[in-house]
Amino acid sequence: MFSRYKKPTAGEPAAAAPKAEAPAAANVKPMAARRPGVGGTAPAVAIDKEKKRKERMGELKVELHKRLLDNLNLSALEHASEAELRQEIVSISTEALEELSVVLNKDERSVLFQELYHEVMGLGPLEPLLQDDTVNDILVNGPQQVFVERAGKLSLTDTTFKDERHLLRIIDKIVSAVGRRVDESNPYVDARLADGSRFNAMVPPIAVDGSLVSIRKFKKEKLGVDDLVKFGAFTEEMAAYLQAAVATRLNVIVSGGTGSGKTTTLNALSSFIDDAERILTIEDTAELQLQQTHVGRMESRPANVEGRGAVTQRDCLRNALRMRPDRIIVGETRGEEVIDMLQAMNTGHDGSMTTIHANSARDGISRLENMIAMAGIEMPIKAVRSQIASAVNLIVQASRLQDGSRRMTSITEITGMEGDVISMQEIFRYERLGLAPDGKIVGRFTATGVRSAYADRFRAWGYDLPASIYEPVAAE
Repeated sequence: MFSRYKKPTAGEPAAAAPKAEAPAAANVKPMAARRPGVGGTAPAVAIDKEKKRKERMGELKVELHKRLLDNLNLSALEHASEAELRQEIVSISTEALEELSVVLNKDERSVLFQELYHEVMGLGPLEPLLQDDTVNDILVNGPQQVFVERAGKLSLTDTTFKDERHLLRIIDKIVSAVGRRVDESNPYVDARLADGSRFNAMVPPIAVDGSLVSIRKFKKEKLGVDDLVKFGAFTEEMAAYLQAAVATRLNVIVSGGTGSGKTTTLNALSSFIDDAERILTIEDTAELQLQQTHVGRMESRPANVEGRGAVTQRDCLRNALRMRPDRIIVGETRGEEVIDMLQAMNTGHDGSMTTIHANSARDGISRLENMIAMAGIEMPIKAVRSQIASAVNLIVQASRLQDGSRRMTSITEITGMEGDVISMQEIFRYERLGLAPDGKIVGRFTATGVRSAYADRFRAWGYDLPASIYEPVAAE
């Protein structure tokens, strides 16, 4: 029936194996012959019945998956179309169901065949979540708990793995595709899926209650400035100011916590860069989606299993300086590469951008100071701050609020030094006004009334912003 993609065999066919060697077959009874249990309340009986049905379907799927791996010639399937592969899985599975004397209705067969296709060619139970465009993050806490984030809110799904071995097999499938491995000697891994999604996993013994997996999904469609304004992330006035800041080559740092939208904001800001400029991007995991013509992308690389071959962001940044960039964009600055980043901003690479983890603009400055100290550079604190004040012009603060919404909560300019302290002035801010009955935060964006220190620079470059954008919003 499925000779085209069946593994070549020598001697007797695999189907001639004794039935005693198919343990799952004995456990899977014909579904048509099942009867609901008696006793207890109706809801309890229904829940118990559904639980047992899922267990039997899980056992059946494991047995059919084993038979598929035994029969399919996976190397030949690399050149097969999706339709051919699906037909092959249906053929093998249908024959196996007949051998096992299992009767399924049409819907159960359809779901089973789809899940088997995901097991063979995809990431098993995770595949439907990866294909769901409403899901932003997938978080796995052991084989029986899979959470997703939708619109900033976490929720538990009914997706499960059969056991820890099933989950480990999916993890191994992901990491082996990018030439990595994860086991007891190397119990954590950071990788990127084929579609660009960020993948991180930790396995036992480090993960106590089962393997931990997090997947930050890659957005296929880049959100533009107009989209973020429409979603309420910031206002048109703030967008006009940021356009002038980026176009006139101010050095910008996007600051924020985990999941606050730093990379999305950086992507949006990059849309203001002129198409004629040469841009080099440096990231640990390539996420930036720049639309300009002249973009060179670099990605750092961890050490191999022998502890060799690591390429850090600092290595990439040093080489980028020799590649005649107009601008350098570092996806996230978190270590000693901060030295080279600040040097680049100070030495002819105006308009460079990066992100850092910080909770406010002032906290972002402290983070930069700490990273310089961790890099082992012994400099007086005044010299360090002078270097930062000279290099950085603008700090954009992105925050994730308690209702899951993401807002640009502050735009702050760095104007120089006053003694030993870096002087700063806030141009725009987000003010929280209260909490709606549905838990949504009520607030507004407003200017602070402070005129930009770079207004003359904007005007000289052809961006004459009206004075009205710096006027605070009148209280209601």
